[in-house]
Amino acid sequence: MKNAFFLISLFFLFFSCQNQQIFDVLIKNGRIYDGSGEQPIIADIGINGDTIAAIGNLDAVGKTTIDATGKAVSPGFINVLSWANVGLIEDGRSQSDIRQGVTLEVMGEGRSMGPLNEDMKTEMRENQGDIKYDVEWTTLGEYLQFLENKGVSTNVTSFIGNGTVRQHVVGMENREATPAEIEQMKTLVDGAMREGAVGISSSLLYAPSMYADTEELIELAKVAAKYDGMYISHIRDEGDELLESIEELITIGREAGCAAEIYHLKASGQQNWHKMDSVFAMIEAARAGGLAITADMYTYPASSTGLHVQLPDWVREGGVDAALERLADPTLRAKILADIEFRNPPESILLVGFRNAELRVHAGKRLNELATEFGKSPAETMMDLMVEDGSRIQVVYFSMSDENINKKIVQPWLSFCSDAGSYSAEGVFLKQSTHPRAYGSFIRVLGKFSRDEGLFPLEDGIRRLTSLPAQNLKLKKRGLLEPGYFADVVIFDPANVKDKATFEKPHQYAEGIEEVFVNGVQVIKNGDHTGATPGRFVKGPGFEE
Repeated sequence: MKNAFFLISLFFLFFSCQNQQIFDVLIKNGRIYDGSGEQPIIADIGINGDTIAAIGNLDAVGKTTIDATGKAVSPGFINVLSWANVGLIEDGRSQSDIRQGVTLEVMGEGRSMGPLNEDMKTEMRENQGDIKYDVEWTTLGEYLQFLENKGVSTNVTSFIGNGTVRQHVVGMENREATPAEIEQMKTLVDGAMREGAVGISSSLLYAPSMYADTEELIELAKVAAKYDGMYISHIRDEGDELLESIEELITIGREAGCAAEIYHLKASGQQNWHKMDSVFAMIEAARAGGLAITADMYTYPASSTGLHVQLPDWVREGGVDAALERLADPTLRAKILADIEFRNPPESILLVGFRNAELRVHAGKRLNELATEFGKSPAETMMDLMVEDGSRIQVVYFSMSDENINKKIVQPWLSFCSDAGSYSAEGVFLKQSTHPRAYGSFIRVLGKFSRDEGLFPLEDGIRRLTSLPAQNLKLKKRGLLEPGYFADVVIFDPANVKDKATFEKPHQYAEGIEEVFVNGVQVIKNGDHTGATPGRFVKGPGFEE
């Protein structure tokens, strides 16, 4: 009798399963934030292979089933400005970002990992830091495919940098490009767009990107526009000439006929903080006139770049190596010292990254503190440090206001970035300090700014982390939770997400992201990295086979 009852039970179980959908992954009872900005719904998500197959009240079973009751379920987040390009060669897990829910790294701020000529490959080999690697690619598309083949946890894509194509054709000279050289650069941009780049970028504070005039940038942006790509820029000046620099970006977008975005929007320096309202007015006016102008930001009031930007322009001409040669020339020392005018006060400059291991004892100190310790002026200390380190020295600049952070972060056309590498809190990465934005820029959108400060509803923050950048970049089937879209999915508890990284101790993972899927493969499980590397080279709108 017992055997008969058991067989009948098996029969009914088998029969009921025949009428149920079967998915590779079934996420049950989650609060679905689909990325559109609409109110969430309680529903299930079924994933087959790399694709979202169904969303709704599903009568289904899963080979893997996750109960997301009480949890938020969203699309994977997009890091619009990532410097993970070298870190991913060392460690493809992309831990500091994916533990915040980032599933796509967008690289290439003014400089990209291709196209390279032989001189550029040699320079890349000779200027490596703690991470050593072979340069196994020539074009930008080859580099991105190299990452996919090697194995990375996040998806990857990139802009082609105007600084890279300029160095490829013109070199590091501070001069106007000839018409023939501009045509050569346009050919390189065209090739990168067909390989899958998402647009053309510039970084106009740095050589040789800064040597391009507005007309040259328009000509390159026209090529990107032909493929529906974007022009994106670290604008020429984020301080005293902020408004003029934004006007240049708007002009380039208008004349080239393409969307344009401002990298890490800020008003740098207290004397410029009041300009932010004027910036908003300029952007809104351009948008009202039909131009697709957007911006992104990281969620901290401090930036990070090289100490070398404090040097006079003539010292920096030709790039960092040329600047270091001038700094080491005793015949030029007095003139350089006389010409130094700090863009940022020495007390606002935090030293975080040295190439010379012996100098790393100074990481975490302010420039003025170190100057006092050395018994020299801040200008002399800066010069001596750069020569001894043989690098530009990575620093953090405390140059922005919290009030402006709060004003920016509510803008509906603003998305988010880290402007940092993606690291593991272990191994070679611990040899250097960094900016906490590498570990916390995205989680703060969900926790600090949405939940704790109530500056915007969670669904809007998720929209600007997901569908907004995907739409701006013209990415296919990314940025939304919809059937037919790639299964980049994040599950988290909104009550528990928080950043832990600080300026003093930046190498600390964010908390609260419980599950992450990339292309349908689980990379974060119960808050821990699975070791999976399903990331792909995500192609831009101009990609051709």
